[in-house]
Amino acid sequence: MAKIPQAVRSLLDGFSNEFSPAVWDRFVSLLIAAIMIRGRRTVCRLVYWCGRRSSGHLSSYHRVFSHRRWSSSLLAKRLAVAVVARFAPEGRLEIVGDDTVSQHRGEKVYGKGCHRDAVRSSHQHLVHRWGHKWVVLALRVRVPGATRTWALPMLIALYRTPKGSRTAGVVHKTSPELMRGLLAVWMRWFPGRKTVFSGDGAFATHELAGFASRHKKRLTLVSTFPSDAVLHERPPKRKPHQKGRPRVVGRRLPSPKDVVVSTDKRKRLTVSWYGGGMRHIEVVTGLGHWYRQGQGLVEIRWVYVRDLTGNHREEYFFSTSPGMNVRRIVETFVGRWDIEVTFEEMREHLGLETTRGRCRNTVLRVEPGQFILYTLIVYWFVHLPITEREKIHIQWAGKTSITFSDALVSVRRNVWDDYLFQQASHSTPIEKLTKHKKHTILNALALAS
Repeated sequence: MAKIPQAVRSLLDGFSNEFSPAVWDRFVSLLIAAIMIRGRRTVCRLVYWCGRRSSGHLSSYHRVFSHRRWSSSLLAKRLAVAVVARFAPEGRLEIVGDDTVSQHRGEKVYGKGCHRDAVRSSHQHLVHRWGHKWVVLALRVRVPGATRTWALPMLIALYRTPKGSRTAGVVHKTSPELMRGLLAVWMRWFPGRKTVFSGDGAFATHELAGFASRHKKRLTLVSTFPSDAVLHERPPKRKPHQKGRPRVVGRRLPSPKDVVVSTDKRKRLTVSWYGGGMRHIEVVTGLGHWYRQGQGLVEIRWVYVRDLTGNHREEYFFSTSPGMNVRRIVETFVGRWDIEVTFEEMREHLGLETTRGRCRNTVLRVEPGQFILYTLIVYWFVHLPITEREKIHIQWAGKTSITFSDALVSVRRNVWDDYLFQQASHSTPIEKLTKHKKHTILNALALAS
């Protein structure tokens, strides 16, 4: 039997400093209920699960999110510092970013818009959904027992449509612009660390690449690259007493597509691939300065990739760090898929898209809180004793390593253990239960929660 790990208790104690005592009691009740229940995560269902342990009127739990004064950014920072100290105390920080749409019905929901649903859309079929579009920054970590890295959400921003921004009287920001803001916050939180960020084609903008280039000692961007990009050499140095405006670009270079067609120098590599497997690939690489009129030059290394093992489409990647190893560029980008797995697991196990808040504070606190809850559960799981992490696993055909469902069930089991058997005052019948019966009860409760 195991109590809640001390590291988790210390983290929660740090959270409690941001709340008044009455609000904290309600907040921690909702937090534990969100971990324990299945299905929809509405406030009413969370309070119903708490039952007689919940004190105060139902409306006071809604007001925790809608009216009470506390900072979600401070909570996110405390968790981020704890997670980095546990998973990546030194070396480069591997982070990934993407956006996801969560459906939310209702006429008067703050920040709602009509967005393209990337999960349900294809090249031939376009699907739009009414709801919220969240831009998410996540840290890639190695979890004991897993064969691939996991993406733990750290920072979340709400994207608003141009019409919604005009209605609210705020400056419209695109997803790359919101991601740039999140990256700036991340670098401010960890000023002494080097960060490598990877995102899909939505974040392969010259503007975001320029931001990474301006902070090249601390930030590197890896993403897809247009095959017909305009590349140049560095502009020549200005000669003494030369008249006229200085040159902005140097000699025009062939586009990556033209280089690939004309070259015979192709290198073969074996790299980590999507889902944790390995693939044989063929690569062509080159250097250049990416140019956009009015935005200057960004020095990059581009990489052409052709899959030799399977039938994955040919792709072009780039890095704002020209000295970055080709293998690392490819593996960094394919590691971006971890955040897609995180989104799917959140929909399956944490009730993403099931909240029903409508006002500004509730919208900006509840669903981002679900992303942070995913990170907290993984942090809680890795601090459990090894024997506790291995006691209960969910099995299915083809499964070879632990998944988030195992982590969630283990944390639920730990909470039930602490609540039922680790408290100071217990009745005699509970104390007389054998160890085997206690394990049976805990396993049944953890799987049924």
